[in-house]
Amino acid sequence: MCNTMAPACKAKLGAWLFMLFLCLTVHASMLQFAAATIQGFIGDMTCPSVCRCDEDFIYCNDRGLSSIPSLPPSASVLYLQNNHINNPGLPTSLERQLSVRVVYLYDNELDEFPMHLPPSVRELHLQDNNIRTIPRSALARMPLLEKLHLDDNSISTVSIEDQAFADNPRLRLLFLSRNHLSSIPSGLPASLEELRLDDNRISTIPTHAFRGLTSLRCLVLDGNLLANQRIADDTFSRLSNLTELSLVRNSLQTPPVNLPSGHLQRLSLQDNAMTHMPRGSLDGMHRLQRLDLSGNNLTTLPRGLFKDLDNLGQLLVRGNPWHCGCNLRWLYDWLHARGNSITVRGLTCHGPDRVRDMALIDLNSEMEECEVVRITGAKDKVTLAGAESATTNTPPQGSLFTLRSKRPGLGFPDSGLDYTLSSSGVGKSLALNVKPLSHNSVRVTWSVAQPSSSFRLSWLRLGTGNAMGSITETLVRGDRREYLLTSLQPHSSYIICMVPLPASSESKGTISGDADPDEALVCAKAETSEFSPIEEENDEDSQQIIALPLAGIIGGATATVSLALIFGVFCWYGHRTGHLCTRDHYTRSSSRKNKNYDDYIESGTKKDNTILEIRGPGFQMTPMAACQPMQPKPLQEDYIIHTIFPSNGTGLFKGSNHVSNAGHGTNRGYREGGIPDIDYCYT
Repeated sequence: MCNTMAPACKAKLGAWLFMLFLCLTVHASMLQFAAATIQGFIGDMTCPSVCRCDEDFIYCNDRGLSSIPSLPPSASVLYLQNNHINNPGLPTSLERQLSVRVVYLYDNELDEFPMHLPPSVRELHLQDNNIRTIPRSALARMPLLEKLHLDDNSISTVSIEDQAFADNPRLRLLFLSRNHLSSIPSGLPASLEELRLDDNRISTIPTHAFRGLTSLRCLVLDGNLLANQRIADDTFSRLSNLTELSLVRNSLQTPPVNLPSGHLQRLSLQDNAMTHMPRGSLDGMHRLQRLDLSGNNLTTLPRGLFKDLDNLGQLLVRGNPWHCGCNLRWLYDWLHARGNSITVRGLTCHGPDRVRDMALIDLNSEMEECEVVRITGAKDKVTLAGAESATTNTPPQGSLFTLRSKRPGLGFPDSGLDYTLSSSGVGKSLALNVKPLSHNSVRVTWSVAQPSSSFRLSWLRLGTGNAMGSITETLVRGDRREYLLTSLQPHSSYIICMVPLPASSESKGTISGDADPDEALVCAKAETSEFSPIEEENDEDSQQIIALPLAGIIGGATATVSLALIFGVFCWYGHRTGHLCTRDHYTRSSSRKNKNYDDYIESGTKKDNTILEIRGPGFQMTPMAACQPMQPKPLQEDYIIHTIFPSNGTGLFKGSNHVSNAGHGTNRGYREGGIPDIDYCYT
């Protein structure tokens, strides 16, 4: 039957298949719509509408919130900074958010340490609030806390509860910068690795301040009130693992004693009041990589200060008045030996004047003049710039660098013998001669048989007994043959000695300062005269004579300027009052005495008939040819006399019936005044 009705069966089967396909399509669409609806509903329940969610990161910062909204259970990082959240705005349900690891609550309106934070928090940012206290109970709710930021709050030392951090054994980082601390907080956990207490009011650090902090690696105490007298001697020595110590902007005069040297890598001492660095203050710091001494009052550094700084890569010393004499010759050699392995900033000379504003590393020729002097009984050598713990002073004469020491080991004659030296001395290759010039100066001259790189000149003032005074030495260039000793004591005996230094020392790259062992010390004796009042008077007279020409010049110039001013004032006053330099008082007699008749005519006009200035009626005389050009030239010199009136149109013969507005463009004013319109010619 189906075979006989095949077309009908096929049509019916196609209709059923179409209906089945349509039903399946509608069912799938309904399922997709339901899934989307459910997903949107769940999404609205997990992410607050005022926030933005990115997986487990919840961004609710800068929203103007006063409280924390409901959060999804999977939230791990909460960004809640820059809002108006206060302590009542922290819901108790926050404690059940066990997936939260990091909370940013800085720059809000918290007055107390938050109490309802999740116990799973490991990093907490509470800076820029107004938190005043740190209770132990609040920190005990977060036993896994590792990093705590409490900068820019109002926390004082007394507001930190005793043993506040006892229940935080994992705390590694604690920031308490810019608060009101007056001392180091007590009870800090032994797990602490970084502690920042900068910009507080800490003035004293006792011995026990850092007791037990053996894991501390970074300590920042910038901007406090620390001074050397208020820091215990063994304060920092307990921090055996410290790698960074910063004591910037305090009142230290020297680095604190007993600094940890085993692991220290960065030491910052800038912007203090340090005037010197004691020898040995940096001993044992083999791992130090960065040293900052900027902004202090250092003028020199002692020899051997950097002997253990094998790994130093940065040396910052700007802002110090460095005196670049031979006192820093050792540093010059040390920097050249290190080469490019170290970066130096700010090692610029402040003195002497000849090397001002020059870098120490560039003083090649100046440092070649330096000579190392061996001192008997001393541990190290010192330079010709002076004792290493003192500032070098520039001598008035001779070499730039001079050494003053009490008993240098030079070959002076025995102090117990009677000195029979004369004013000259002769050695193997040197002849020395001394001559007193005044009560405080001696002239030293010498000659040599062979060239020498330099000469070492020493002088000693003899005392009344066997004790010797201080010896002064200086290095003189090899091309000089005289030297002037000044600022000596009057009526005193001086032993002056000189020894040439071998020329071969220059080729060795370093200057040893040792004289030729075969060359004996050549000495001579000089005595300064007594101080005489006559000499003082002569000096004063010479100064007065020298000052006389200068005083005369100044006085003459002053008198000349004064006279010029008086004359100018007089002329100005006469001109203003009209009694001086006016043409009204210029008489004919005086005019003819001083001026030629052809230069000025009686009426005050020049030859070119130009009227200079007419203050009253007068006359003008012109040649007749100018008046009657058609007539032949007369045999005699004839003139025409013109009447000259002032600029307002008035004249000598003004009548009583004068009209005030007469003469506008015509001769009416002259005619009514009795003056004819035509000038007549007279011979």
